Amino acid sequence: MDNRIRQFANNIIRHSCDIQPGENVFIDALGFSASPLVQALIKEIYAVGANPYYEINESSIIREMILGCDENQVHYHFSHMADKIKKMDAYIAIGALNNPYDLRDIPQVKMEVFFNAQRLVVNERQLKKYVVTRYPNLSLAQKMQMNTVDFEDFFFDVCTLDYKQLSDAMDPLVHLMKKTDKVKIIAKNTNIEFSIKDMNVIKCDGKVNLPDGEVFTAPLKDSVNGIVSFSGPTSYQGHSFTNIVLKFENGRIVDASANNTEALNRILDIDDGARYLGEFAIGTNPFIERICDDILFDEKISGSIHLTPGSAYAIANNGNLSKIHWDMVLMMDPKYGGGEIYFDNVLIQKNGCFVLEELLPLNKEAFKL
Repeated sequence: MDNRIRQFANNIIRHSCDIQPGENVFIDALGFSASPLVQALIKEIYAVGANPYYEINESSIIREMILGCDENQVHYHFSHMADKIKKMDAYIAIGALNNPYDLRDIPQVKMEVFFNAQRLVVNERQLKKYVVTRYPNLSLAQKMQMNTVDFEDFFFDVCTLDYKQLSDAMDPLVHLMKKTDKVKIIAKNTNIEFSIKDMNVIKCDGKVNLPDGEVFTAPLKDSVNGIVSFSGPTSYQGHSFTNIVLKFENGRIVDASANNTEALNRILDIDDGARYLGEFAIGTNPFIERICDDILFDEKISGSIHLTPGSAYAIANNGNLSKIHWDMVLMMDPKYGGGEIYFDNVLIQKNGCFVLEELLPLNKEAFKL
């Protein structure tokens, strides 16, 4: 077994989840190629005196499940899984899809039934110690347009960087966001503003996601006005979207277009909350530099922000509820057209680099592998 996989598993168990003797840990792997990491995690769980449990699934199997399911059956399926997770102390989710587009042609009504029921598991895992990560398989390397060796090196570098250094560097940004009222973002075909006054601010430093690196909050629900053009692509419910443009009036998305405008608006019409934002975040991982259409990586890119149509997190709650939570990424560096972020009319970031003295430790030149 690759020593990097052992170290990765060690970090997940001892740092991200801080597993203690006697605890029950559930490993939920999506993709059979993740088996080496599942094995390494089981060994580490036993090594700390805890109890591992696991399930490995594959998107082609899930596809058949969704195509034939009805609401009662799929609700029963996820209720059973949620009951198992209730008995756990920690939950580890690993994404290692063989084909991320296996669900692309499934009817929207079937997708909604399945993902609505799946929220039972998502809601339950958020009550536990949990971490969401990936495994560096061939499919993910292809999405990144990298050869397998280079992608594995990149993956382990961004997942095992010095998160203590990153965490310390994010503290001034957290402090600044907690004091901020008005946020204004100007970029290519983008001019949007909103308030984050008195909202909770959360830093993500390797405890819940790997890779990690973002500071997030939520806009006041009715405060968002303007237009934003997202960098793409972005995938959601088996569909890949590019050129997404959203127009906001008093918090609500009043116009939405993309390469597939019809599918985009179908998702945004799932419920009323889907047309309001539930999250605003700034990416801070210095070693993720471009979009790869995997949100676990993309939302962490240094020099990016993301806005999220759909439900807010309970820990940074603006009151918006929805069946969806869709992170959409806007790159701010010159390769994507540049951009500026203002907090209360003060420039804090230009072209993807922080300009305030207290935020300079977040820029890439402050880090080394």
